[in-house]
Amino acid sequence: MIKETVGHTKSRMAKAFEDFRAELASVRTGRASLGLLDHLRVDYYGNLTPLNQVATLGVPEPNLLTVQPWDPSLVPVIDKAIRASDLGLNPVNDGKALRVPIPPLTEERRRELVKHVHKVLENHRTAVRNVRRDANEELKKLLREKKISEDDERRALEEIQKVTNEFMEKLEAQGKSKEGEILELR
Repeated sequence: MIKETVGHTKSRMAKAFEDFRAELASVRTGRASLGLLDHLRVDYYGNLTPLNQVATLGVPEPNLLTVQPWDPSLVPVIDKAIRASDLGLNPVNDGKALRVPIPPLTEERRRELVKHVHKVLENHRTAVRNVRRDANEELKKLLREKKISEDDERRALEEIQKVTNEFMEKLEAQGKSKEGEILELR
């Protein structure tokens, strides 16, 4: 039962970490990245569809993205979706494809993005702490029901704290890395 609890805790914390990485991928750094467009959805014949399922995306240069829709009639729809997003990008429409230049970030925008990264990081730290709390409560419940001994509970609590510390360090490292990318001047 203890191994199940610890394993379940690890998998939930891993999900929180992967969610953090995915959310950071959509934060603009001044460098072209396909992750910027991951959250965009376009109206494809009445259905909101992820952009990468209706077009070929590319990064031909460090400050340029290309979007080549499989159906050329989608070019205006994709153009509108990119302009309406909170990314602040202005695609260039050549009729068959879109070229999306990535402008350099201003100092003010960099500071805003760093604040956003810190906010996202804190949300995911809280998620990891909540997973730890749930696991600790489950262990205490097992102890109350006399399914485990006090020594087993103490060892399991230490193991869960060790796993929590490991994921907190991963989150911190990933956040620092992204902050460095944002603040890096090119």
